[in-house]
Amino acid sequence: MLARGGAPGLVRIPSDGGTLPGTDTRRRLESTTFTPFARLALAHAIGVAGDVFVTVSLAGTLFFDVAVGAAKPKVVEYLLITMTPFVIVAPLLGPLLDRTRGGRRLLFALSMLGRALLCIVMADNVHTLLLYPLAFAILVLSKGQAVAKSSLVPSVVTSKEELVVANSRLAIIAVIGGAIAAPFAAVAFKLVGASWVLRLATGVFVVGAVAAFWIPRSAKVAREETPDERALLHAPSIVTAGTAMAIWRGVVGFFTFFAAFALKKSHQPAWMFGVVIIASAIGGGLGTLVAPFLRKKVREEWILGGALLVPALPLVFAARSYGRPALVLSAATIAAAAACARVAFDSLLQRDGADAARGRAFARFETRFQLVWVLGGLLAVLYPAGGRSGIFLVALVLLFAGLSYVATVRRQIARKPAPPAVESD
Repeated sequence: MLARGGAPGLVRIPSDGGTLPGTDTRRRLESTTFTPFARLALAHAIGVAGDVFVTVSLAGTLFFDVAVGAAKPKVVEYLLITMTPFVIVAPLLGPLLDRTRGGRRLLFALSMLGRALLCIVMADNVHTLLLYPLAFAILVLSKGQAVAKSSLVPSVVTSKEELVVANSRLAIIAVIGGAIAAPFAAVAFKLVGASWVLRLATGVFVVGAVAAFWIPRSAKVAREETPDERALLHAPSIVTAGTAMAIWRGVVGFFTFFAAFALKKSHQPAWMFGVVIIASAIGGGLGTLVAPFLRKKVREEWILGGALLVPALPLVFAARSYGRPALVLSAATIAAAAACARVAFDSLLQRDGADAARGRAFARFETRFQLVWVLGGLLAVLYPAGGRSGIFLVALVLLFAGLSYVATVRRQIARKPAPPAVESD
């Protein structure tokens, strides 16, 4: 008789009903270290770490080493480049994910291998025009991994109630992976330059590809999108939450570039950029930690609504006392609320969307979100006013969006028919 959880032919239960020495230890290892979720989390963290190496290697080419006037056109170019990958991801990669047996895992692994090859080529073209199309290709593959990751989450948990916790843990693990990789990438950039950072990224992505093949294949495959599956994506809960999340992505895009230009215009030292980035990372980590605890008390809709409303008040105070501390506080607040909102939205889409067409669903929403993020960034580039008014504008947008979303959700709940009463004899 085979031991439960063991591999065929490896562990046997003795005839007296006892267990062999070491069997309990093996079971614990398999249940905590080699679970499907753990394999997905490991591969995702390695992919994020590789992206950090690429980002560090390119950080000086678009923004930080040029004046404000020259930086703005470069940022616009960057925004347009980041928008284009999603136009490809939505119509092509989404159906591929859903119609191919193991397609989600395969895309995960191919995105790693593709970026490894591209990094080798980029290492020899850091200062040439070829850098831009290569960077574009890496972004396409990176976003493909993000879509595959989100579509795989429901297949590595046991119930829909675990989705918020799973998404939160994945986000935290990604932050940890990026935080571990960042100092190594920065030191390598300082010592050996951008080209060698890209070569190191190649090694990271190769390891990530190996880890990706450990992820279990999805059980369900969709041949064609049915009308019912299409209708599920237009369910009121998903449409309303998608609009709220799009507003959040626009706010994040605006504040990211608004803060960068505000610091650059006021001639802040380079370390202030680092402080704002660290504050955002800490805020994002806190947001992903808080989301699972909130899910124990309330549904995903209310988490998303709270993520819109709660930051408004501290942002108003930050606008009134504008300065370095206010900008750092704003960065942490926005990152925390946005991370919490993202976990809630992903879980809501995984909860209410069609299981077999999950890749298409995430690809479509990611496309919309990225377009809004780009529009927010472009607005920041063109924004003529100072830092105080920019933070106040963000607070007003979040307050209005939060009140509108909560009111809409309440109306949707009120319209739902009550369950039929059970007649007693």
